[in-house]
Amino acid sequence: MKTYIKGNYRRSIFHSEKGYVIGLFKVRETNIESLKDYVNKTITFTGFFHELNEDDTYFFYGEGITHPRYGFQFQVTEYERVKPTDKEGIVEFLASDLFPGVGERLAKSIVDTLGDTALDDILKDRTCLNLVPKLTQKKADKIFDILSKYEESHQMIVYLTELGFTMKDSLTIYNEYKHMTMDVITHNIYKLANDIVDISFLKVDAVAPKLNIEPDDKRRIKASIIYIMGNLTYQNGDTFLERDVIVTAVNRYLRLSIDRDMYDIYFSELEDENKIKIDNDAYYLIEIWEAEENVINKIYTLTNKELDKNKNLGILIESLEEVNSITYNEKQKEAITKALENNILIITGGPGTGKTTIIKAITELYQKLNKLDYDGLVRELALLAPTGRASKRMSESTMLPSSTIHRFLKWNKDTNEFMINETNKAYSKLVIIDEVSMIDINLFDSLLKGLTNDIKLILVGDYNQLPSVGPGQVLKDLIESEVIDTVHLDHLYRQDENSYITTLAHEIKEGELSETFRETKSDYTFLECSSSSIKKNLKTLCKQIIDKGYDYKSVQLLAPMYKGENGIDLLNKELQDVFNSKDENKREITSGDVIFRENDKILQLVNMPDDNVYNGDIGTIKYIKYGNTSKTGKNEIYVDFDGNVVKYTSKDFIKIKHGFIISIHKSQGSEFEVVVMPICNSYKRMLYRKLIYTGITRAKKKLILIGETTAFLESVYNNNEYIRNSKLLEKLMYKFNN
Repeated sequence: MKTYIKGNYRRSIFHSEKGYVIGLFKVRETNIESLKDYVNKTITFTGFFHELNEDDTYFFYGEGITHPRYGFQFQVTEYERVKPTDKEGIVEFLASDLFPGVGERLAKSIVDTLGDTALDDILKDRTCLNLVPKLTQKKADKIFDILSKYEESHQMIVYLTELGFTMKDSLTIYNEYKHMTMDVITHNIYKLANDIVDISFLKVDAVAPKLNIEPDDKRRIKASIIYIMGNLTYQNGDTFLERDVIVTAVNRYLRLSIDRDMYDIYFSELEDENKIKIDNDAYYLIEIWEAEENVINKIYTLTNKELDKNKNLGILIESLEEVNSITYNEKQKEAITKALENNILIITGGPGTGKTTIIKAITELYQKLNKLDYDGLVRELALLAPTGRASKRMSESTMLPSSTIHRFLKWNKDTNEFMINETNKAYSKLVIIDEVSMIDINLFDSLLKGLTNDIKLILVGDYNQLPSVGPGQVLKDLIESEVIDTVHLDHLYRQDENSYITTLAHEIKEGELSETFRETKSDYTFLECSSSSIKKNLKTLCKQIIDKGYDYKSVQLLAPMYKGENGIDLLNKELQDVFNSKDENKREITSGDVIFRENDKILQLVNMPDDNVYNGDIGTIKYIKYGNTSKTGKNEIYVDFDGNVVKYTSKDFIKIKHGFIISIHKSQGSEFEVVVMPICNSYKRMLYRKLIYTGITRAKKKLILIGETTAFLESVYNNNEYIRNSKLLEKLMYKFNN
């Protein structure tokens, strides 16, 4: 039997847009023995609700908890409204705010006429309201409509929760479809996974058997095709898949042996439904195919616009050299000139080749050419990067505001949509994007949609780094297509002649490693040790680094894997004791098997645009509040991301993890004073040239490699990275040559 409290809703204290309510409830009855003392008392409740009408009677199903600050609360998991059955209750209900314009006098007249079965009678036959004296047809119709919708919504939400959806999910589903909810559920429940961001295929698939949907039902197979295509696409970074790969994966997932010829029927239907696109032998999710097409068309438009030639650019560049006491080489001058003349340009080069210097020069000359003051420049200029740290780096180097791409496009996390889009474009006229290698085809498409054709677009990046986490290899394909003017920077600037980090990076990029990598340099060390002793030696090394006066915030360890004896998860636990040992003056809380401690280094795992913190950002736990001292009554962690302090409660702890050692993938877009990289044979299956190159190019002043020489050499000479399925290159070349 479900545990419940029965009583009357009084009012809400808090009500979120998604239906989360904190409110007051007068308890009349309960089947929970420990709550008998609360009968005829008003208590606080929490939960997700569609609609609550003041003084209505409800069953709240759930459990009571004791809040450390606010005392007893009842956590509601399900609820149902109890229709009033006595005349007084019905009058009170009809006279409530739910029925505007009715009032107590008319409500009493309805009940006097129809009796204590008034509500049921109205729902059964609306014409019974014609018996009520002085009740107009318009008002009668309105009463029936409101009552019907009210009854329908509550019944529907109860039904959805009984199927197995949470109250929150049930509200989300009903708010999406309203009176069509039952039709959608009975016709094709798998439609939910396609229409609603928060409702996954897995949630729907768990509920489907309760609706007597068979394992080999066509609706399930078609939905699983979309689910599997999404998984494989984002798992491997492909923009399209081959037919047989999809078929094999779906059959394996469903544990069925569906005739392969049947799949052609399903694929055809999905294409007719505009969910996939079949392009010869390439099978796309429709949104990726459309993104690819949109990108091609936008680039074609920008490259075919007339160039903005200026005869004085050479003189202005010389003047800028004099003002800044700098001398640009010919490649840099070429990049600056083309950036100000072309509508779209790519600037690419490895670490230390002066990309940041060029960005600064472009902004300064653009301001001068267009006679803009600082505010005018800021209005027209958009400096963008995929990560918060890369964005901050741009801002520091140019002394101008910068932004993540998601923030610039005004991403709405609830709808997973951008407010800056094809119908609401940004004002910017000069857009410079750094770390373009990290941008996938979907994000690049969204960005281009939000930009007018009257812009200068500068793409900056190093295509030798790891490609984007999401589908595609945008920067690589754009460069290799040769349809966009590209300046390749190859002269090394960043470090002095005695520096070795940049030299090593370029050797790795070319796959031609010299024996000097074994030698200790002022900014570089290779420490030989076996896989079995990595953990011990890392701890010793990190202690030595701290003893030398380095702030642990400036030291970043990088590794390629999370699991295993030398994986990131286990090493983080070991390194916490080194960098931030237990101290009675430091508060700490436990979440699962993780201990969060004040001063811990923290890695952000998801985008949180409302808090201006994004996946891959690194911060420090500034302080911890225990539940008995916090306003929420829950444990709270406050993380400082370069001056931006973000609060996390227990439900948010999954969004962060320790960042003493992070993955090389997560480090993209960031630079660190000191980088320590373990490289050993236990990582062997993950080691390849581009990964190692990306890792070492994160180091600004000191690079320490620790591990096995054989593993390092094999990774440098292993250029057999996974070749992503992408037709952007092929399509660009066809578009521009025909």
